[in-house]
Amino acid sequence: MKVENIKVNDLFESIVASKYPMAVDTKKCTTEITKTVEALAQSAKGEGHDQFLTGIRISFDLTCSNKMWVEIERYRFVEFVSSQSTMHRIARFDIKSQCNKYVDPVIVKRVEELKEEYLAVEKNEKSTPQEKAEAYLKLLYNVPSGFELTARLTTNYRALKTVYAQRKNHRLPEWRAFCRLIEELPYARQLIVPKDKQKEMGAEK
Repeated sequence: MKVENIKVNDLFESIVASKYPMAVDTKKCTTEITKTVEALAQSAKGEGHDQFLTGIRISFDLTCSNKMWVEIERYRFVEFVSSQSTMHRIARFDIKSQCNKYVDPVIVKRVEELKEEYLAVEKNEKSTPQEKAEAYLKLLYNVPSGFELTARLTTNYRALKTVYAQRKNHRLPEWRAFCRLIEELPYARQLIVPKDKQKEMGAEK
């Protein structure tokens, strides 16, 4: 799992906006992360006090396994900008290099064989459309869970707060790595990471 090309937008604008509900003159609202701002950010999920975190938008390229992608799509905390596609390019990928270390070499070899079988059928002028479709589907449906793909995603700090709470101790190591990355985002330790975890991280240092 890796995350690249991270961009965070409207961080300070959203901190300013967090002070609007109690402001008479919004021009006096500052970018300072006060104790009140932290308290709003640290409020329990569902209370709505952390709404300003929705305005802190973050975009990044994520490379991870099919297993993690299935879970990401289930939880709907991100919007997909664009992604690599097995549907379009599975016969063009270097199968071995796309698989993580947990994919058994026997499986890698078999998928490589299915890829070559499909390419042979595709190139054969005598192959029927049905034969081509069958060979393609045999390749596509045997892609392992450890096959890695890259996508550009966009989300916000409020969504990441929920992800962090739910996934920081997940059995899948990719999620734990993703949560460690969340901890290093700008001001995440004040705005996303729970107070008890902040104390633990401080003790580690």
